[in-house]
Amino acid sequence: MQYFPLFVDTVNLNVLLVGAGDVASRKLALLTRTEASIHVIAPEVNPEVQRYADTGRILLSQREVVHADIQNYDLVYLATANDSLNAELATLATARGIWVNAVDNPAFCRFITPSIVDRGRLVVAISTAGAAPVFARTIRSRLESSLPQSLKPLFDFVADRRVEVQDKLDSTSKRRLFWERFFDTNGDRFDSRTAEHYHNAFNHLVSRGEILLLDDSASVDLLPLAAMPLLQRLDWIYSQGELSDELAELVRRDANRGELPALSELSQQYEQGTRMLLVADAQKISLLKAHFPMAKHLRPGAI
Repeated sequence: MQYFPLFVDTVNLNVLLVGAGDVASRKLALLTRTEASIHVIAPEVNPEVQRYADTGRILLSQREVVHADIQNYDLVYLATANDSLNAELATLATARGIWVNAVDNPAFCRFITPSIVDRGRLVVAISTAGAAPVFARTIRSRLESSLPQSLKPLFDFVADRRVEVQDKLDSTSKRRLFWERFFDTNGDRFDSRTAEHYHNAFNHLVSRGEILLLDDSASVDLLPLAAMPLLQRLDWIYSQGELSDELAELVRRDANRGELPALSELSQQYEQGTRMLLVADAQKISLLKAHFPMAKHLRPGAI
């Protein structure tokens, strides 16, 4: 993974954008939706950039950039039509410890800006590490059509009630179960019944756990799509040996991991509501299936 994805808090973030043409205005269209303070330096300014300045959203300096400008910023975007100037300023910014993006020149980029799907508090970022930005836009268009606009007010609703849920429910497991029940009944809608689903989700927050079984010789890439949500709900992953890289990519990243414990301990955890994936050889899986008839056996093409 050449580029590691990060979501940066833009409050108190200082950004410099050098250039004010069409490319720069496209960057501004995204940057101005953040909380960042933005300074644009350019001798010539297109009408769209000028409008941002006229409304006071950006600070505009209509002049040539100088080396002294490249300091005291958190991020620098270079979007001039002069490639050699962009390279020169990128080298200077890097030397001064500033993260820099030279538009359309990955060799001089300390970071890149992904293609983004924005649903308010829900933001999805897509990147091909600069290899195929056209395909990243294709993926974005698919996500735009599959993620409804109702998610924006829905997550505002959820954010406003997180403290209330924390006050009412005294354990992480109960809160997790509450939100799962809320989203199971409400889905991705935000309508007149959302508040009702929220209040109903507080009822009967007692649940047994879940046990998933997986033969360590099974081909993970052939598991059914229905297995993916189950793997993302895990509390524990127990295995006889090391997990394969392919399986590690599919399971919940912050789930606890350990060696297979005794059957009595597994039974106790199940009764306490723990969700577990047990990875073992075929012989051990057969024994586990006999002991835990309620367990779900994950197999290529079936559950």
